[in-house]
Amino acid sequence: MRILMIEDDRDLCGAVDIHLKSQGYTVDYAYDGEDGLHFARQNAYDLILLDRMLPGRSGVEVVSALRREGLSTPVLMITALDGIQDRVDGLDAGADDYLPKPFATEELLARIRALARRPRQVETTHLLRAGDLELDVELCALRGPAGPCPLSRREARLLELLLRNRGQTLTRELLLARIWGPDAPVEDGNLDNYIHFLRRRLKTAGSRSQIATVRGVGYRLEEPPC
Repeated sequence: MRILMIEDDRDLCGAVDIHLKSQGYTVDYAYDGEDGLHFARQNAYDLILLDRMLPGRSGVEVVSALRREGLSTPVLMITALDGIQDRVDGLDAGADDYLPKPFATEELLARIRALARRPRQVETTHLLRAGDLELDVELCALRGPAGPCPLSRREARLLELLLRNRGQTLTRELLLARIWGPDAPVEDGNLDNYIHFLRRRLKTAGSRSQIATVRGVGYRLEEPPC
């Protein structure tokens, strides 16, 4: 799970970072509302931890903007403002949950787990099937008509994203953000290399599914006709 924490208290970010990463989460940080909104708009995160009082834009403004733009990433608002009306305002703006400061790390982790269980339960299964393909996301194993084919962790994540959105064109920007992280120091050609690797894996597995190049836009997984 990739988490974005938008919080201007860097000491708190540092303290939380240790616990989140110990649970296997990948975490990025933004320290003001403007940067936080920029990162969140990349649609590269499974969960957003959002402080209410931020420089630039408030947490309420950030989550309101995301919901207006149609982004449904779960948002856990974390703030020292814990009055009833403060909670109502945050939830009405689009937050999914509200955690007042100071908080126990155990409660934060429990709320993260609870939010992670909510959306798209069918899609979060680790075993994906499409056409003549079967992908075990946890084991990084692809299976097709010709048998199994092992994948690297990054290959599996990239193929998972294509499978979950099969038939849809995913932009290069979205793929880079989801697989390498927003603003990660990665060369654009790395994506093309991994697409090349995946095409070879599909061929090895004997699949008739293809990864189509949409010139100037991105890539799309196309299933074979029935």
